[in-house]
Amino acid sequence: MKKTFLLFIVLALAIGVVAYLRWAHRPPAPVTYPIPESSDTSGIRHPIEDAAKAEPADRERPLPALGESNERIEDVLSGLFAGRQIDRFLILDNFIQRFVVMVDNLPRRNLPANHLPTRPVPGKFQAAEEDRNLVIAPANYRRYEPYIQLAEAVEPARVVAVYVRFYPLFQKAYRDLGYPSGYFNDRLVEVIDHLLATPEVSYPIRLEQPTIAYKYADPELEALSSGRKILLRMGPENVARVKALLRRYRQELTAASDRN
Repeated sequence: MKKTFLLFIVLALAIGVVAYLRWAHRPPAPVTYPIPESSDTSGIRHPIEDAAKAEPADRERPLPALGESNERIEDVLSGLFAGRQIDRFLILDNFIQRFVVMVDNLPRRNLPANHLPTRPVPGKFQAAEEDRNLVIAPANYRRYEPYIQLAEAVEPARVVAVYVRFYPLFQKAYRDLGYPSGYFNDRLVEVIDHLLATPEVSYPIRLEQPTIAYKYADPELEALSSGRKILLRMGPENVARVKALLRRYRQELTAASDRN
């Protein structure tokens, strides 16, 4: 069970890694989940049958209720990451709910920073001047590499098997978010497709700083969704690595639904 939950956590990092990284740090706030915008929930395109690929020993242990899942997640992670600072990467309280909120909001203009399942990477966002233009400093790209390396270390097929096993909790969190007829796996695949469609750009990317916060100088880039804008901040090599991971996860997620 402990091994499978490590894969579950890496799924969150692999698919959502681009959401974990923001312009600057913000202190955590009490958890209150935003009411989402409307989304098409008609028909299920990628059905998931829970426990279809669970390990034999895991099938014998029933899933906890969503509201009672914190203790098991914290216990498993504490054992897996003994000697490491778990809270450096993850916010364990309401982890599944936070993951669902993150996925659902990546295609939107604003990402609710206080509802993400992980903490920002250490360090501050850096800008640099190049040819009298303000641009993203290449030093920022290296800040994201530990997250990507962690995601690349596990086979997507094994991660998705755990996701399938725990799917009822994801589905419950998605419906509680405000989609009584929605299907979370369809939304997850839709969001992956959205991130994969992030446009190719020329680096370095120019910035503006009209106030304290930075923004893209190109209005078309600034108008992109929160997920696409954050992905572009990671640098060309990291963008390619994340997209490669997302393609593999999409294949596994849709293959899992095809097998059911």
